[in-house]
Amino acid sequence: MKRPLPLGLLLLGVALLSVGAAAALGSAAVAPADVVRAVGHRLGLSAAPGPVADRIVWQLRLPRALLALCVGGGLAVVGVAMQALVRNPLAEPYVLGISGGASAGASLFYLGFLPPLVSRALSLPLAAFLGGLATISVVYLVARTASSEGGHLSVARLLLAGVAMSALMGAVTSFVTLASPEPGKLRAVLFWLLGSLAGAQWALLPLPALAAGGGLAACWAFSRPLDALLLGEEPAQSLGVSVEALKRGLIGGAALVTGLLVARAGAIGFVGLIVPHAVRLLTGAAHRRLAPLSFLAGAVFLLWADVLARTLLPGQELPVGILTAGCGVPFFLWLLRRERYRFG
Repeated sequence: MKRPLPLGLLLLGVALLSVGAAAALGSAAVAPADVVRAVGHRLGLSAAPGPVADRIVWQLRLPRALLALCVGGGLAVVGVAMQALVRNPLAEPYVLGISGGASAGASLFYLGFLPPLVSRALSLPLAAFLGGLATISVVYLVARTASSEGGHLSVARLLLAGVAMSALMGAVTSFVTLASPEPGKLRAVLFWLLGSLAGAQWALLPLPALAAGGGLAACWAFSRPLDALLLGEEPAQSLGVSVEALKRGLIGGAALVTGLLVARAGAIGFVGLIVPHAVRLLTGAAHRRLAPLSFLAGAVFLLWADVLARTLLPGQELPVGILTAGCGVPFFLWLLRRERYRFG
């Protein structure tokens, strides 16, 4: 509980080794020496491996592994922030409807129902961000308006509103998918909506990397206000925290990070739910430790989920969201059965 540094170094080492393993594992196995040579060649440190190994490692698997690190770490950090916001262990982007809203916004653009809002490269992330922001804003306003006297947030109503809005956004996404004027894109959209890292490219990595890194930096910088928020809104206010500004910042930031990640990887559930809980069991609830360790743990978790997704069935690839749900649900049910576990 008092020594997060060794755990952080361990997770960092595991993440680096996992990237190498992810580059080597797949339907066509690549020798670890060829992985090292492919990376070393691009850095000007060694001779190139064979052209096939070089293409597999550098063009296909390394961008995918790095995207998994960004998406897994970013979703875990958003889960940390959302759980602090509502002071409830069930909060995460998927449950609160942010992922569903981002998916609906991205689907409306990708399937031709929305024109390009800015440049075409930025329109998909922007549509996903606006969809996620609209959804979480409605969820928050419903819970705020319906809360008891004093204007406090009703956590129970917020979670119920999140589930309801998630279902509504899922219905919107299904409708626009079935009514799409571009039927050739349907299979790709359906696969993507279940979570997929298959489209990873070096050129597409900067936005997810900025989103995940920015989310981690913000969560770490505001770790003390987040700690105070766990005590309740009134105690946090008495400690000098601008609670309303903090909540607005958390909602906007969560929508932005989730929207950018969903635009690249689809709606991947349970990462932001189970990873903060698993880390919290080891380090406690202090966000200065919890945020960076959750980022690393979420990155490693999604990276290995993606490795399983593309190696579990010979000759075909599963949506990674199926694997995260398959791992996440049993863990969360086990966690709920633990009598000693207390959130925060």
